Amino acid sequence: MIVDEELARAGAPPRRSVGYLVFGIGRHGSDALRQRFLPGRIDGTERWCQGFSEPGAGSDLAALTTTATRVGDDYVVHGHKIWTSYSDVADWCLLLARTEPGASRHRGLSAFVVAMKQPGVQQRPLRMMNGVTKEFGQVFFDGATVAADRMIGAPGDGWAVAMTVVGHEREPSTLGYAARYNKLVAELLARNHAQGHPVSEELAWAAVQAEMLTHHVRCRLSEQLDGVSHGPEGSLDKLLMTWVEQSVGHAALGIGGTHDPELFGAYLYSRAQSVMGGTSQIQKNIIASRILGLGV
Repeated sequence: MIVDEELARAGAPPRRSVGYLVFGIGRHGSDALRQRFLPGRIDGTERWCQGFSEPGAGSDLAALTTTATRVGDDYVVHGHKIWTSYSDVADWCLLLARTEPGASRHRGLSAFVVAMKQPGVQQRPLRMMNGVTKEFGQVFFDGATVAADRMIGAPGDGWAVAMTVVGHEREPSTLGYAARYNKLVAELLARNHAQGHPVSEELAWAAVQAEMLTHHVRCRLSEQLDGVSHGPEGSLDKLLMTWVEQSVGHAALGIGGTHDPELFGAYLYSRAQSVMGGTSQIQKNIIASRILGLGV
């Protein structure tokens, strides 16, 4: 948390992190898996990516078609994953694959720890509209192997592992993002003042939202330190982050226009926030059904 805040204050790039993956292994993995992989994930000596989404399975994750077929003491993986953050540098992938093709959509899935640097794994970059080419990638598995003892949980437990992971992915688990929003808003206010313009309602509202997110994240972190485990409430966090990031991004566009690459890039990136990590529509459905009990 302190590192993230200091990086934001210095204007340095954010650290590469998919730290929420530890919850999938920590909650569902065997003792051997936890002992082998959690230390390197926590201290950053081993880099990870998340192999969930596919070209035909994004919001409807249970539609995934990547398969893992048992062959002796191993599973052989074939399939195509997309929007895979940091796949270009990852040592390991927390992979969700179909191990029981005849089972129902959610019941036939299993999760694995798969080595990325092996024959049968090919990574290709994806270029985003803000020009970034190294954050997202797509990964092709063509005969890659993974030992059976590197399955997370039992066969068919993949959906439970995935729900644990995405539940924590949707939480604002550090203050780093909030600190960056506040820093950007401060820069926008300073630039707006230098241009001699009055503070617009849009910019003022963005400042309020960024500060509100900071306080919200601090409360959530305090709850986590007290041992409170969150479930579907992560969808509330995800919606709030989307709301704030897009509000700040729109304010940045209003001040810098399309001629300032940094501010225009912030705006473009903010538009993806309502899709990545589960669309806003999906988050609203989860809130309605699992928190409000509306039966939708």
